Amino acid sequence: MSVNDSSVTGLLRLARLGVGELEGVDLAVEPGEILCLSGASGSGKSRLLRAVADLEPHRGEVWLGELAQSAVPGHRWRRRVMLVPAESHWWADRVGEHLAEPDVRDLEALGFDREVLEWQVSRLSSGEKQRLALLRALCCEPSALLLDEPTANLDDATSRRVETWLVERVHERGWPVIWVAHDRAQIGRVAKRHLRILDGRLVEEEQAAWT
Repeated sequence: MSVNDSSVTGLLRLARLGVGELEGVDLAVEPGEILCLSGASGSGKSRLLRAVADLEPHRGEVWLGELAQSAVPGHRWRRRVMLVPAESHWWADRVGEHLAEPDVRDLEALGFDREVLEWQVSRLSSGEKQRLALLRALCCEPSALLLDEPTANLDDATSRRVETWLVERVHERGWPVIWVAHDRAQIGRVAKRHLRILDGRLVEEEQAAWT
């Protein structure tokens, strides 16, 4: 199976994954499921996402459906299992140079119109960059998403707007999602499961504790 094939999708599975102090992580995220991950600063949340995206040396294996991470070049894996970091990177001057032709409904859902494509990246606020980085990732048609605090720079109202849009897209496309979050109210709204990193291991939180 080729990772360039847009049909590559399915279960996202971590098998005995180890990175930093985390060891032996066995985890499966179903298509269309949002799993939220929390933990203290420095506990390894971002490193875990980077390992799943093949951006961090690690032990063990990651699978997307029947495709093993180790079987394909990293850049091809990352087009399918796409990481949206907390701080996005921009390489061209104009917003539109970073995006495939976006659906105007997605732009509107995120509080923009088509004029944003002509904006200079240098004029964007941190919150605007964060919303547009999410749109950029979804325009690439990935098969799984890794989200590192995707609403951290947004006010409450805009966060709720982005949450609604993201959850709808995840369910429509059937992406397995690992979403790093700290806000328990947000976790209660978006997550099917919530895992916390504690003392170098993943602990499942009972729903009553995060809703």
